Amino acid sequence: MALSDRVSGLIVEGLAIVSSDGMIADSAGVQPDALKLEADQRFFFSVLDAADVLVHGRNSGEGGPQAPRRKRIVLTRRIPGVAHDPDNSNAVFWNPAGAPFAAAWDLIAVSGNRLAVIGGTDVFGLFLQRGYDVFHLSRTERARYPGGRPVFPGVPDRSPEELLAGHRLKPDTTRVLDPSLDLTLTTWRP
Repeated sequence: MALSDRVSGLIVEGLAIVSSDGMIADSAGVQPDALKLEADQRFFFSVLDAADVLVHGRNSGEGGPQAPRRKRIVLTRRIPGVAHDPDNSNAVFWNPAGAPFAAAWDLIAVSGNRLAVIGGTDVFGLFLQRGYDVFHLSRTERARYPGGRPVFPGVPDRSPEELLAGHRLKPDTTRVLDPSLDLTLTTWRP
């Protein structure tokens, strides 16, 4: 699926924090507190504040006081194509199997071009196939969730870094966000 081909100038930016084994959630699909780290959360929300639209699955979201004001596209299989969320005027539902991304983008009606992809696994995987313009991968070596929800389909057989590299992304910068938690942030770019 060529998502950006139909949306002129779209910039797709992914953000995830993973455990040492590449998981974004435990086996129940819940993001544990060990992955909700202050230094990462500051970075995460700064990127969201600059985004024009967020995209995520129906079980994902960013929370926080600004969440209600953010424009968002929520992926779901419960509708045939695209539709407004009747409970949130800032949200649009999109079924990738039933409608092109451009239909969801047009329905959300924003003037900007910066899309922040925030999860879950299938959503990260869909946009990995399309190609990210940038992906921010935070990793803490202090948490491990065997049998948890991976950041991308294919993890843990392959690491998130191997999958990013396999989709023509390269590590651009790595910084330590919190040495006491073995928390790093690596930004990947084409």
